[in-house]
Amino acid sequence: MQHPSLKQQEHRPWPLPQGEHYMTMDWLELAFLHWPLDPARLWPLLPAGLELDTRDGQAWLGVVPFRMEHVNLRRFQLPRAMSAFPELNLRTYVVANGKPGVWFFSLEATNPLAVRTARSKFSLPYFDARIRHTLRDGVVSFNCKRTQRGAAPLEFQADYSGAGEVFHAEPGSLEHWLSERYCLYSADGRGRVLIGEVHHPPWPLQQGRAVIEANTVFGQLGIELPSEPEHVLYSSGVQAIGWRPVEV
Repeated sequence: MQHPSLKQQEHRPWPLPQGEHYMTMDWLELAFLHWPLDPARLWPLLPAGLELDTRDGQAWLGVVPFRMEHVNLRRFQLPRAMSAFPELNLRTYVVANGKPGVWFFSLEATNPLAVRTARSKFSLPYFDARIRHTLRDGVVSFNCKRTQRGAAPLEFQADYSGAGEVFHAEPGSLEHWLSERYCLYSADGRGRVLIGEVHHPPWPLQQGRAVIEANTVFGQLGIELPSEPEHVLYSSGVQAIGWRPVEV
């Protein structure tokens, strides 16, 4: 049976990867919270083989709280206890071989199995965390505290919501540049850069509102930024599929 996301492909910046996708997932009730900064502050934090993607001479750091549902392998459905959990990402934007994508500095999740599987199978820097995600009257309350033993402390607490009409970002706009990314990059223990292709429909976006009560997410990078983001978007979410990562 074809995954619903495959009904829309004309928006993709390059063709779908060859071969069957490896997993499915729904990314729901997201805030895209973004801070611009000098690229020189991020260059040293990236592995060789990746180029920092900038816009008008600026790099961007994104903090993305959201909820995962229906996380399953293509041919195996996981129990709900392992397939649904909230998550928090810290990311920036990179390019390799002409493909713009996402680089994650950290990913917080409440699911210990997901944390360890993503670290071992996808070489992604997941961390154990305690997260509370609630949706009431259109407002998401999100509270995250890292619990990973031996890791730098991290705390994030915010209320966020969408405001105004739902739209799809116009190609060339900042909103499109920040959200419409169809691959992620990671680096394994041998220093190899990997690419993981993803596919989903265009993001249904709204202008966002966010009230941040606590934010120490950037401390792990040795970077200080204002607690409040410069740019906020909200999305109800998309259904997505992903392929196994391969070496760039």
